[in-house]
Amino acid sequence: MVVLNKIYTRTGDAGDTALGNGVRVAKHSARVSAYGTVDELNATLGLARLHATDETDTALARIQNDLFDLGADLCRPDMAKDAEAGYTPLRMVAAQVDRLEAEIDAMNAHLEPLRSFILPGGSPLAAHLHLCRTVARRAERLVVGLAALEEVNETALRYLNRASDWFFVAARMANDSGRADVLWIPGANR
Repeated sequence: MVVLNKIYTRTGDAGDTALGNGVRVAKHSARVSAYGTVDELNATLGLARLHATDETDTALARIQNDLFDLGADLCRPDMAKDAEAGYTPLRMVAAQVDRLEAEIDAMNAHLEPLRSFILPGGSPLAAHLHLCRTVARRAERLVVGLAALEEVNETALRYLNRASDWFFVAARMANDSGRADVLWIPGANR
């Protein structure tokens, strides 16, 4: 259980922070940038939830919780030492990815196939979900960059990839099942 008695500790005033294993690293490190962007994604989801219906809000709440799991996974490097931790470190699991895929398939079954790219926008919920999609893609790029330098749980990366797809399909659903999507018109303003 997490206990936060004091919000400021002054331990990061010199530009470093502690990872989940206690090791201190620069706040601009690839790992901190990756899980910090996952936190940013979680905050954008909070904005999207302001516009969500009950069913969508419930799904977004599940994803927000998963994103905290993802942050916990990313902030603890060196998966090979998980057994030495004295507890079981939280890692993303395939079932979380599978759930996103099933939800994407269920939503997509109600949508007509796309014949054009979509401009981000439409309803307030769709616009916020498109923002979530782009932040998820940035987080994914940062995790891919981190994985080029250090070990990363492959499932964490898969989850981010699916999450951005989920946000795209959910945005279409929020636009009257795609009927109110804002379509790109190539060269329209030349």
